[in-house]
Amino acid sequence: MAGRTVMLNMHIARYVSLYRSLGRKFSEQERLLRQYAAFAGRFGDRHTRVQRIYDWCHTASSQNVARHRYDAARNFSLFANAEDPDHEVPPVGVFGRGKRPRPTPIIIEPDQVRAIMTAALDVSPQGTISPYTYHYLFGLLATTGLRISEALALQCDDLVEDGLVVRNGKFGKQRLITLQPSTRKALEAYIAIRAKHPAKCNDLFVTIRGRAPHKVRAHVVFVRLARLLGYRGATGTAGMRLHDLRHTFAVRSLESCPRDREAIAHHMAGLSVYLGHASIANTYWYLEATPVLLRDIAAASEQLFQGEAA
Repeated sequence: MAGRTVMLNMHIARYVSLYRSLGRKFSEQERLLRQYAAFAGRFGDRHTRVQRIYDWCHTASSQNVARHRYDAARNFSLFANAEDPDHEVPPVGVFGRGKRPRPTPIIIEPDQVRAIMTAALDVSPQGTISPYTYHYLFGLLATTGLRISEALALQCDDLVEDGLVVRNGKFGKQRLITLQPSTRKALEAYIAIRAKHPAKCNDLFVTIRGRAPHKVRAHVVFVRLARLLGYRGATGTAGMRLHDLRHTFAVRSLESCPRDREAIAHHMAGLSVYLGHASIANTYWYLEATPVLLRDIAAASEQLFQGEAA
């Protein structure tokens, strides 16, 4: 039985080492996972088992402790399953939920983004600024990862020489984001189109009403286009959302993350600032929510772990 416990502990050590290489302490998670490994080892488990996780959580002293145990074991199971499908992954929320869980991000492929942007040019009423607004708005969200509320709050003079000034960030924070040359060129093209249409304010993105659309309207337009193109199912079913443009930007950025320890930590910190996250923990969520991405970075970090263990 001891050998099997060692196997689980080896997986846990790699998992913990990965997160610590990204700048997290991860002490509480490690403590819980070591407890789980000891419990599972009594039954000879080499892989995570859903029923074993349930049984372990049922031995907790309180519902709150059980939930923390369950969340730690489930997140580890996602990591382990991405490398070896023999590891079982329990469902979300069996022992209750703390904060409302975020939905799993849907990664939007480049050709899908282009198709949605093209379809936006057919939005009614034709012959107005509105189709161009949604076309360029969705393109900006895809290339910058801005929140929809941030993009709709942009003013015409927020496009500056150094990039784009985001004045209406979450919690009132302001930041400057750099732009790719193609993104800047596209924004300048939109501003030229906008100048030919009357506007009632200085909002960058405006509709036929002369001001920025409400964010709910932008969500509705995006979902309708996604459904029209076959990227979403019927009304009432889950699927691609406008916010997934932000998810996709973050995940693609992490996929390009350099593979050495210091560079990974710097990349995560830089991405957190760029996205306007109040805490870097919100940026780490993209790793936890994308097990395959976590597996790829874990594989690249394997030599770091082996070097520490030597």
